[in-house]
Amino acid sequence: MAAWSACLILLGVVVHYFAQAVATLRFVALPVAIALLLAALLFPITKRLRKAGLRPIWATWATMLLAFAILVGTGWIVGARANEEFPRLVAQLKKSVEEVQEWLITGPLHLQQAQIQKWVDQITDLITTQQAVIGNTVLTGATVAVEVLASLVLLLFVTFFLLKDGDRIWAWVLRGFGGVAPRVDRAGRAAWETLSQYVQGTVAVAAVHGVIMGIVLAGMGVPLWAPLAVLIFFASFIPIVGIFIAGGLATLVTLGSQGPLLALVFVGILVVEQQLENHVLQPLIVGRAVNFHPLAVILVLAVGGVLAGITGAAVAVPIAAVIYRALPELRGDPPAELPPPSASRTEPATEPATEPAGEPPAEPADAAPGDGGEPPPKEPAGGGRHDNGQE
Repeated sequence: MAAWSACLILLGVVVHYFAQAVATLRFVALPVAIALLLAALLFPITKRLRKAGLRPIWATWATMLLAFAILVGTGWIVGARANEEFPRLVAQLKKSVEEVQEWLITGPLHLQQAQIQKWVDQITDLITTQQAVIGNTVLTGATVAVEVLASLVLLLFVTFFLLKDGDRIWAWVLRGFGGVAPRVDRAGRAAWETLSQYVQGTVAVAAVHGVIMGIVLAGMGVPLWAPLAVLIFFASFIPIVGIFIAGGLATLVTLGSQGPLLALVFVGILVVEQQLENHVLQPLIVGRAVNFHPLAVILVLAVGGVLAGITGAAVAVPIAAVIYRALPELRGDPPAELPPPSASRTEPATEPATEPAGEPPAEPADAAPGDGGEPPPKEPAGGGRHDNGQE
């Protein structure tokens, strides 16, 4: 019991100081984490361009410019649609507010006009107060803007060099681990495979989610459907929580512009599409890259949100998945892709019968590259004498 208590205390101290370090270096740690995600997403494009004959430097530049063009083009289209439809949204919201006020007076509640006006004044005062708070934080916001700009530059540099020299950087890192470098290499490659599978799969699922919801909103005639679709796309990168936030905002816009009936229809479609994503798209596309219980996902999101806000919540789950996948390789355990339950029950019964010496299964696997199946102590020596005799 005392040992467990000491371990828990030590773990708490490590987590505390790690959280402090991340919070202090958030403008460095977050750009590096996001750069890893972007590199995992963009590296297949760079790899194909290299196979097509481009030098690494030109393949990297082409990938970065393509990503920049897609981002700027999407922003321009969404901004143009928002600028065009925002006045119509304001007019529809004003009309909806008037209809709600009339229903509150003439409907079953029979409220008084003075009481409704009092509520409107309170809401107006609250908005005015928040505007004053925002105005008082302009100077602080300017300082943060400089830090964010520096983080953005760091993000671009790290992404560029990960795409261009990722293999050389990894080889340089492995030199510092000496005899355990092969194990660290296996862990790093497993982590990179998990990260790539997660990022690419999540982007595909988010794209399907955003396109479907955008078509639904446009079909209902909801203003700002394009910005809402983009918001739903980015919110899909935050598991479980993100879709509720973006879907709730889209529901409010639908309610204010199209009325309660279409808002209920949109909620129903959103729920059905979310179930389709959770039970079909996520298992099929993302696979087992992140095989976490929903409670674990919520806790990881909470920790990431506390440490670094929305950005921390977005990168928390892939970071946890990478760590979870790399740890077994660092310990020298079998791969995380475990066999089915039936195989796991029968395998221990068959292995002792074929290997009576009592050697654990992992040890022959480690010695396999050099022993050809013979016991590790005897084969190199015997093989050496036999070779000398032949010579």
